[in-house]
Amino acid sequence: MSDILISPAELAQRLDAGERVRILDVRWRLDRPDGRPEYLAGHIPGAVYVDLDNELAEHGEPGDGRHPLPSLERLQTAAQRWGIDPGDGVVVYDDLKSLSAARAWWLLTDAGIPHVRILDGSLRGWTDAGHPLEDGDVVPALGGVELSRGHLAALSIDAVAELAEDGVVLDVRAPERYLGDAEPIDPRAGHIPGARNLPTTGNVDSAGRFLDSEELRRRFEDAGATADEPVGVYCGSGITASHAYVALALAGFEPQLYPGSWSQWSNHPDRPVATGPHPDDAATAGVLEKEQS
Repeated sequence: MSDILISPAELAQRLDAGERVRILDVRWRLDRPDGRPEYLAGHIPGAVYVDLDNELAEHGEPGDGRHPLPSLERLQTAAQRWGIDPGDGVVVYDDLKSLSAARAWWLLTDAGIPHVRILDGSLRGWTDAGHPLEDGDVVPALGGVELSRGHLAALSIDAVAELAEDGVVLDVRAPERYLGDAEPIDPRAGHIPGARNLPTTGNVDSAGRFLDSEELRRRFEDAGATADEPVGVYCGSGITASHAYVALALAGFEPQLYPGSWSQWSNHPDRPVATGPHPDDAATAGVLEKEQS
């Protein structure tokens, strides 16, 4: 498999062989952000629970977006709490087709940890293969990992605007949110002018495994991506955009993540918004349509 993904069989072999692998359970959903109850009820043996909202994101102003990247200090404190030491292999998983686990993969890889893998097929793949779960909490000794930042490509709000105008930016949310037909969370509906819609849920099969690299490549090429140009990706708040980043990397592209995503863009009334099926349809600037919370 790739150096990004690990299969349940390979993970089980490594654990059976006594290899030091730090496993992180990153269960999180937009409608149920606290995955700890499910974690406590059953998780991969040795896995440590990761609080996405509080350890993989900062808490700032609305103009920063709903899940800004965490400060290096916050992330390092969390990584040490998880028990990560220098040189450790790390495996991340969730129960959501890797949509939230990819956020942990992106952050830790960007922070300089060289051996981070996503469990392909998520927790379901592990249990479907007959591997066991354990219940209760895992509290490891504090790790000594030292993190840095900037090992992966990220876009500011100005940079994504420029790339959407001159290059390829993919909006990986559901079509109704891209079109502007529905916006259940953020202040304005629509998309960044010039962005093209390609939901990241199409990057995995029905079992939650990533499509093979050739299928992914064809999918992204059909959306206008080319191998010799960077491709920007965003979603609602930067979580599932990390999943699309992984898919693009698996396909051999040069992805760039816009962490602020739509939740940041839509909170800036000076930024134009496009609606409709075409990238630049009805691009207008406007006031925020929803009361700030």
